[in-house]
Amino acid sequence: MNFRFHNLLGAPYRGGNAVVTADGVLLSPVGNRVSATDLLKSQSQTLSFEASANISRIAVTPDGSFLLAVDSNSRALFVNLSRHVVLHRIKFKRPVTALRFSPDGEHIAVGLGKLIQIWRSPGFRKEFFPFELERTYSDFVGTVTTLEWSPDSKYLLAGSKDLTVRLFYLKERRTNKPYLFLGHRDNIVGAFFSTDKISGTVVRVYTISRDGGLFTWKLVENYDFDGHKEPDSDPPSPGTPEQKTSERDQAAESMDIDDNKRKRKKKGGDDGAEKPKILLHRARWELVKKDYFMQGSAKVAACDYHRDLDMVVVGHSNGAFGLYQMPDFVCIHLLSISREKITTAVFNKLGNWLTFGCAKLGQLLVWEWRSESYILKQQGHYFDVNCIAYSPDSQMIATGADDNKVKVWTVSSGFCFITFAEHSNAVTALHFMANNHTLISASLDGTVRAWDLFRYRNFRTFTTPSPRQFVSLSSDPSGEVICAGTLDSFEVYFFVAGFCSAVTLEQLDAKIFFAIFLQIFVWYMKTGRLLDVLGGHEGPVHGLMFSPTSASLASSSWDKTVRIWDVFNGKGTVETFPHTHDVLTVVYRPDGKQLACSTLDGQIHFWDPFEGVLMHTIDGRRDIAGGRLMTDRRSAANSTSGKYFTTICYSADGSYIFAGGNSKYICLYDVADKVLLRRFQLTRNLSLDGVLDFLNSKKMTDAGPLDLIDDDDSDIEEGVDQQTRRSLGQDLPGAVLNRGRPVVRTKCLRIAPTGRSWAAATTEGVLLYSVDDSFVFDPTDLDVDVTPEAVDEALKRDESQRALLLSLRLNEDSLIKKCIFSVKPADIPSVSSSMPFKYLQRMVEAFAGLLESCPHLEFLLLWCQELCKAHGNAIQQNSRSLLPALRSLQKSISMLHQDLTDTCSSNEYLLRYLCSTSTTPK
Repeated sequence: MNFRFHNLLGAPYRGGNAVVTADGVLLSPVGNRVSATDLLKSQSQTLSFEASANISRIAVTPDGSFLLAVDSNSRALFVNLSRHVVLHRIKFKRPVTALRFSPDGEHIAVGLGKLIQIWRSPGFRKEFFPFELERTYSDFVGTVTTLEWSPDSKYLLAGSKDLTVRLFYLKERRTNKPYLFLGHRDNIVGAFFSTDKISGTVVRVYTISRDGGLFTWKLVENYDFDGHKEPDSDPPSPGTPEQKTSERDQAAESMDIDDNKRKRKKKGGDDGAEKPKILLHRARWELVKKDYFMQGSAKVAACDYHRDLDMVVVGHSNGAFGLYQMPDFVCIHLLSISREKITTAVFNKLGNWLTFGCAKLGQLLVWEWRSESYILKQQGHYFDVNCIAYSPDSQMIATGADDNKVKVWTVSSGFCFITFAEHSNAVTALHFMANNHTLISASLDGTVRAWDLFRYRNFRTFTTPSPRQFVSLSSDPSGEVICAGTLDSFEVYFFVAGFCSAVTLEQLDAKIFFAIFLQIFVWYMKTGRLLDVLGGHEGPVHGLMFSPTSASLASSSWDKTVRIWDVFNGKGTVETFPHTHDVLTVVYRPDGKQLACSTLDGQIHFWDPFEGVLMHTIDGRRDIAGGRLMTDRRSAANSTSGKYFTTICYSADGSYIFAGGNSKYICLYDVADKVLLRRFQLTRNLSLDGVLDFLNSKKMTDAGPLDLIDDDDSDIEEGVDQQTRRSLGQDLPGAVLNRGRPVVRTKCLRIAPTGRSWAAATTEGVLLYSVDDSFVFDPTDLDVDVTPEAVDEALKRDESQRALLLSLRLNEDSLIKKCIFSVKPADIPSVSSSMPFKYLQRMVEAFAGLLESCPHLEFLLLWCQELCKAHGNAIQQNSRSLLPALRSLQKSISMLHQDLTDTCSSNEYLLRYLCSTSTTPK
């Protein structure tokens, strides 16, 4: 019940600018969320807060404490990065095109179309409205594209689409006249300050345009330090309109000159006296060099500059990037990542890592340019994720999508470690075998493929005599039979694979494979000879699942039936369960004693597979209703479209069932009581269709919804500002392809075998939810004497057994772990044998959590051993209720075993050397 958002897989980057903090954390926008990738620890986590639309710009304070994220609706969130908490919100009045914090963290420069606003940066102060607008610059003719602060936070460089770069001075109290850098022939992409390495003062400015031009501007001092001439009032700045100055402005203008004179008098006019500081916007700048990247028709799409190394990195629209040493413009690297546009390129703080992002491919790379090696290489699915599958130990999750790829992710780190691209069409179903290292996938290309997760290759491919499109997949508990359902010919195929826990390729060659067409076709693996035929459904088979406890196979079809098959005895259909509407999916309860299926009228039917009796029904039409599409002519309350469940999944103990479909909600039901317990809203991203219950009438025109009208004259570029994604998957009958924004929906639901997390394949990606035990108070046998103070008092009197029982009755995780460590190793057998069975599940869950982070491995394993000895019979008799906790414990122990195995293997030769060089004491 207490599930919370944990992570988002399948989409490491979706557009916008990426930022690397000072402590090595890479922040990248993912839809309306922000993904944080720790490059040092190799872990990725999606922050829990959500924006109202797709995030287009992000900025981080220099110390890495705060994040400012702005979405496409110009709504900004000010976030505490350490706590992942939204502190403040603000709505800008225009689209935000550029965003940058000052080096001192006191100000925020925001580009709003043709304006630049300077805001005071909020901090930890408690204020009613922490954002304070200090200044607005409106000198631009085109949209502002880039912003850059000087090291002392006094000057601001701003480039725009009017082909100019302007230099502003923020310390003047009047609207000063900026200096203009002219000469570019295309939009400005980047403008940067270059400082002297000894004095740290600004000496050069680099400006980069979209056509590949890099101009170098050098500062020319215009002060006469002998005192004979005053500084020029205005440098020659072609194209800048003249402004009249008042007496007050002239007085403010002369303040810096008087300060310089005082400094000169104080120093006595010596030659070694310190020169007064030059106002950069009043100084003369000389164009000393013009360089070009020479990439043909490719445009510069992203760039960044590292001030300490004096290096420039640029990313082009053809997927190539270049690294150049300035000011000599020496090309250090010129490589190609892909054929798509690079939408972000950024240095880390030290300058040794380069980060590149490609929005169209969902690709995020971190490259170490000195060693020419990848630090991070992640790419999400190009299209929507269709199916997911958990590994038996819950450590891995596999995803299949419309981009014909199968990806396997590590749940703990959030990284994809292998991608299989052998399929030639959309992947529609996935299934892990019981041996934990074999993955089966079905695709619309007419093949079912088996993947070896040890050798990372496709070691077996199953096909049919005539081309078919597979949409469902399952295997029996032993892993010997694989079945796949088709979309076009209403058939189910079975393959006898003979997988076992220690399978080898040589052993697999001797096995027999067979399949079903509505009939069952049986093949011999080596010869491919057809052995047998069996008949069945009259519609597409979209649901298949073997019973966890027997060889019975359940299949659901659009012919309004659920059929039970006896596969091994060859008796064909054993039982047929008729329905009044098309059956969309079918699942077995983990104990195999109940069968659940969803139909097109929004009902979930529960059947007894042994008696063939309908046990009860849950009506979920009102629960899943919500969200109106732009093309809907009726309101969300009156519309009947989408009010059904396309995917359902039992919890690990079978007491709850998750259900999702073409809606923004995932429903959690209590099976016994037939009541809705909770609704999980997938997203609040208004960039997706189907999130709002009521549409905005202002966006309705005579030609239809404003968002669906194609604007051919729009200059919005694909990638960062415009996400174009199409669904290539096969939908239900009567479904219409949405040509506007992506529609929020759930395509697949799976719960981890441990029962402590579940995943949903949605339009946004794969959402992971995990159990949150930190804020739950669920005591058992609570009494007035059962208090935390009583537990502490029992520990002081060295009554560890009583203290442990009191903590279990309170059911507080911290107290339970504290009492576990208070028990002496010699007393563990007696405490374990006297432990009541009703507390056993809670103890196993505590040990599973401790083994993941606690160094006392032998102590905890001794506890587990004694509990199994004392309560072995009770555990076997109540295996269904204890199964999730036991699987969590198994997962923790197997992870530790793997870590120790890797450590010992890597140190084997070192240990041999130490043993051979050791000497015995005399």
